[in-house]
Amino acid sequence: MTKPLGLLVMAYGTPRNLDEVLPYYTHIRRGRAPSDEQLADLVGRYQAIGGVSPLTQITDAQARGIAAILNSDGGRPVRLYQGMKHTAPYIEDAVAAMHADGLDEAIGIVLAPHYSHMSVGGYQKAAREKAEQLEGPKLKLVNQWHLEPAFLDILTSRVREALAACSDPSKAVVVFSAHSLPERILQMNDPYVTQLHESGEEVARRLELKHYRFGWQSAGQTGEPWMGPDILDVLRSLKEEGYEEVVSCSQGFVADHLEVLYDIDIEAQQVAKELGIHLVRTRQMNDDKAFLQALADAVRKCERQGVEE
Repeated sequence: MTKPLGLLVMAYGTPRNLDEVLPYYTHIRRGRAPSDEQLADLVGRYQAIGGVSPLTQITDAQARGIAAILNSDGGRPVRLYQGMKHTAPYIEDAVAAMHADGLDEAIGIVLAPHYSHMSVGGYQKAAREKAEQLEGPKLKLVNQWHLEPAFLDILTSRVREALAACSDPSKAVVVFSAHSLPERILQMNDPYVTQLHESGEEVARRLELKHYRFGWQSAGQTGEPWMGPDILDVLRSLKEEGYEEVVSCSQGFVADHLEVLYDIDIEAQQVAKELGIHLVRTRQMNDDKAFLQALADAVRKCERQGVEE
């Protein structure tokens, strides 16, 4: 009997309660504890969205949903493992669990559609190094899935839905955004920016959008330049250009969590209100089955290609 294929679903991770914010923040900072001011700011953001992010539950539902699709499509059965970058179970823990369970082969996918050496590449490095250390399982890794047809289908439908909530969709501008990264990736031949434009441009083509922009959000406070313009500055520029309605499509995020529920729903909405702009946000993917099908498709495609990382 063929052994199941390991399915390693990797995600960022989030505190499950306010007590976990400090260790989580410290882990993000590579073991350096945040200042009292930095910690208070992050805690305040979680409190503003209800005290805790729903990301843990959503990530779990996404992972289980992908596995369910793969285990019902007639292909090789999979066994699910979840690994987080900044909270337990960590990516290395998940790889160790696959090894302990005797799995020979596994495919890893990150819950982020666009590849960057500093984001998806970091997840992959952690998984690969642990698998090499343990001498198994043999890993294949999905690099990106931003052009998976099923993903573009649902992204397009979400933008169409948001435009319908505008009083005059023909005059509304769509802002495609993703998590900003340090500007130094531009000197690394990193595909992140190109891929963000590829998926956004395809949605714009499908909807025949006349008005759209690209922006960034949720930049870190690390003392080095991060890519811009920030979505708040984009809103201010759009106001100066005479736009009164904006659709925010955070295409780089696939779940409701802090960078959406606070950065868009609270911070960007506040700026939009001050500017007199009607801001509509596209609904996040969460565990929508049509979205999860896109990820399952990417896994099977990686399996067929047989390309090892």
